[in-house]
Amino acid sequence: MAEQLINEFTVNRPIEEAWPLITDLELIAPCLPGAELQEVEGDTYRGVVKVKLGAISSQFKGEAHFVERDDTAYRAVIKGAGRDTGGRGNASAEITAQAESLSPTSTRVAVTTDLHITGKVAQFGRGIMGDVSSKLMAQFADNLNTMIDEQGLAAPTTSADDDRATSDDAATSEPSATETPASDSGDPTPVRKIAGPATEPIDLMEVGGSSILKRVAPAVIAIVVLLLLLRRRRS
Repeated sequence: MAEQLINEFTVNRPIEEAWPLITDLELIAPCLPGAELQEVEGDTYRGVVKVKLGAISSQFKGEAHFVERDDTAYRAVIKGAGRDTGGRGNASAEITAQAESLSPTSTRVAVTTDLHITGKVAQFGRGIMGDVSSKLMAQFADNLNTMIDEQGLAAPTTSADDDRATSDDAATSEPSATETPASDSGDPTPVRKIAGPATEPIDLMEVGGSSILKRVAPAVIAIVVLLLLLRRRRS
């Protein structure tokens, strides 16, 4: 199943502060319902997304990375892929985020997701994913703004500031003869484990509401009819 999902959310910060925050995947991961970041290796982020529908639970394990990030145009593209650890399907997505200033104190972020799902996890079809994603995006925005307000987060030091500091240091000191420049040594990129709290799975029945119920209802009715037929045969 392939589907394009279009959503937007608002961050209660000016765009110069909001953009570095929303592109910090490690920072914002706990704000997304069901998501749990587990490790970071270079520019690759790995974790799980937990989902349940009634008594059925699924856990997608995967990774994501930036394929494009323009801090001047406030645009970023992220690619991610994951698989259901129970073998019921796979999912991949290309997510494009475009931010724009709403006011001196708020930023709107438009998110376009090209989603591909295969296997049994795609059985609920089109329409439902759109309803679920819009509600999850609203929850994410609420969680993000709450975290920003509670922690008083501000934009991190810009790369320009870091470059100026580096150039100032270089101007005031000469390297010693024993110093060697950094080079590609062939050593693997270290993996940094993220020791965050375990997350609760997304409850699709709760999030999807009537959309899920409409799709599940025929199956429930069929089961009830089957049970009635079995009872009649036994009687």
